[in-house]
Amino acid sequence: MMKKQMILFALMLIACVSASAQKSFSVYGVGFYNLENLFDTQHDEGKNDYEFLPEGSYKWNDMKYSHKLHNMARVLSELGTDVLPGIGCAAIGVSEVENAHCLDDLVAQPELAARGYKYVHVEGPDQRGVDCAMIYNPALFEVEDVTLYPYKYELQEDIDKGRATRGFLTTKGRIAGDPVAVIVCHLPSRFSGSYYRELGARQAREVVDKLLAENPERRIFVMGDMNDDPTNKSMTDGFRCKADVDKVGPDDMYNPWYNILVKQGKGTLMYDGSWNLFDQIVMSSNAVNKKGEKDFSMLKFWKNEIFRRDYLFQQEGKYKGSPKRTTAGGVWLDGFSDHLPVVIYLAREKK
Repeated sequence: MMKKQMILFALMLIACVSASAQKSFSVYGVGFYNLENLFDTQHDEGKNDYEFLPEGSYKWNDMKYSHKLHNMARVLSELGTDVLPGIGCAAIGVSEVENAHCLDDLVAQPELAARGYKYVHVEGPDQRGVDCAMIYNPALFEVEDVTLYPYKYELQEDIDKGRATRGFLTTKGRIAGDPVAVIVCHLPSRFSGSYYRELGARQAREVVDKLLAENPERRIFVMGDMNDDPTNKSMTDGFRCKADVDKVGPDDMYNPWYNILVKQGKGTLMYDGSWNLFDQIVMSSNAVNKKGEKDFSMLKFWKNEIFRRDYLFQQEGKYKGSPKRTTAGGVWLDGFSDHLPVVIYLAREKK
């Protein structure tokens, strides 16, 4: 099945390049998933994780934790398999994971262990204890360097409060031999106000600029739960994202999710019956072809999708059609997340 899909894609690209060209292509998946509170059952000193203890409000115990791990591994292992069956994603950014212990347990799940997934993670300062991380298949993604750039407050009142929050987990590496960097974000919540997300976007954008200055050929992919839609200022101004590939300048980023929300009405989480699309993967301008361009000599964006499976949705009741959470209204649902995963596919001409 995979061979047939790869051949069809190669033929499509060949037809675009030249009727007589004889080229073959490789495809790679890169995804993101908000795991919605992947906590273990132990207290981490200095963290406000008391809800997720056996005596806490979620009555979080070993049975619930093991089910959560299995459910997350199921989704992560299936992400990207619509195009790459049996292979899945080369790299997947994740948010709302408590610590390295949870990640050890996650990649040990049979679905992920079978592909040899590993992870990168740097313990962050978030007061509730949730971090960003990235799992990756070392056969497809070569890790070279990992840095957590901190989120820095500007207002003195925020600095005085010491409200440390999640930074920008940045992994430099290679896919198909090409230099890449993946920046995983979880911008401040909607309760904080737009200013704080715009600030975070500007700071993450500074990381992008730094990485491109080091190596202009490096493809940069910024992903995460932005807590904003593609239409919001954090994305359009902070990251300098464009929705139209032909309008993406050298200093811009491309956001392929804008039109999925605006024109198709699809999203990754539901609030009051309406879809938002907070989970996004945006990319540097060197990772896209303008209309009419057909250069796949290095990694380039091909297409993107919101990952949807029936089991990820509530099938009945008041919240029918919305993502099936682990817990809702104090009731354990043995669900997945309040967010849906997203994936982009990159193509490269074989060397």
